[in-house]
Amino acid sequence: MHTAFTPTGKTNDVLVIGGGAAGMMAALFAAQEGARVTLVEKNEKLGKKIYITGKGRCNVTNRCDVDTFLQNVPRNPRFLYSALRLMNPDDLLALLAAYGCETKVERGRRAFPVSDKASDVTKALEKALRQSGVRVQLNTCVKGLVKDENGICAVETDKGTWHCKAVIVCTGGVSYPSTGSTGDGYQFAEKMGLKVTERKPSLVGLLTKEAWPMQLQGLTLKNICLTGTCCGKIIYSEQGEMLFTHFGVSGPLVIELSSHLPDKGETAFFLDLKPGLSSEQLDARLQREIKAAGKKQLNSILQTLLPQRMAPVFAAVCQLDGTKVCSQVTGKERSLIAQTLKKLPLTVKGTRPIAEAIVTRGGVDVKGIAPGTMAAKNIPGLYFAGEVVDVDAHTGGYNLQIAFSTGALAGQSAARFIKDRNE
Repeated sequence: MHTAFTPTGKTNDVLVIGGGAAGMMAALFAAQEGARVTLVEKNEKLGKKIYITGKGRCNVTNRCDVDTFLQNVPRNPRFLYSALRLMNPDDLLALLAAYGCETKVERGRRAFPVSDKASDVTKALEKALRQSGVRVQLNTCVKGLVKDENGICAVETDKGTWHCKAVIVCTGGVSYPSTGSTGDGYQFAEKMGLKVTERKPSLVGLLTKEAWPMQLQGLTLKNICLTGTCCGKIIYSEQGEMLFTHFGVSGPLVIELSSHLPDKGETAFFLDLKPGLSSEQLDARLQREIKAAGKKQLNSILQTLLPQRMAPVFAAVCQLDGTKVCSQVTGKERSLIAQTLKKLPLTVKGTRPIAEAIVTRGGVDVKGIAPGTMAAKNIPGLYFAGEVVDVDAHTGGYNLQIAFSTGALAGQSAARFIKDRNE
């Protein structure tokens, strides 16, 4: 059970708003520095978004070195140096293990709880909070921040005004609003005079200009290569799997591509459906199979190369009649099939709504936050951490690590700020 805390209790040193990954870590590190900490969460439990990450398994981090980590942060990576220096992926895994959550590393250096249960991550962090004396107040909504001539001095909640010496805003973004991420932190920041950059969806499904993907709704392609381009430059290229949907495309490759979308310019991408074969090898194979097929339809040959449902759609994309007898397929048509198998084009029309995105792109402008402490540069005692800040990364555990690391730095910094002020 968490210790209840009321507005009439002792003045807090540090008040943390938001009980997600960043908030729990901020509260923990502030308490370990000796601060009296209260963690305020609007939901009925902590870590609500953690429960749904990694399809309920929780990909807590990516076990790589800092340089590799930052290569997977497309926007504002240098801002994270101090946070990652305080808590790198190995530090996080050691902390979780110390509080009962052992982890394992899988393909792509992705770390998960050994149990494959996201709840074990939250349980470990809750145990750490209890043992460190953090007071947790659930079902409490923060309405605004209060400052005086010395900086932050209180927060207004639906249960009264609570006094404090420092506030850490860890309210998340606006993706998955059902978890409590409804953009509160952006409003707090703007009212305090900080700039908030435009919020966009990242790690999300993509709408396509072409309609044919919708005909293949529910079909997954595995072991293909997806290459994204914009303004003639390759912005992404990886091998893996993707999914056709009622709106266009999704799946791991597409979701990853979405984090690379530039702010300007049209993004196109193409699929290499046979990355293990060259165009010449494919053409030679098609020549043999078409010759041997005789009076069979072209679709029958395409079904040996593609999922059955995709064969007639693919023929139509090539502007060919899939019912055409193979003996009538010309060399030019055969060459077109081979080329399209290696480079099937699609064009991005847009993204799915931000509420469906795994993370929010944009947020509190990093120019207004000191990277060495996560403190707001213009408001003493105000700190930001996690997804509310304008830093996001690729899939693979990077975003949760950013939340944990920035939370740790904000918590430690807020507690030290209070110590210095008291001396």
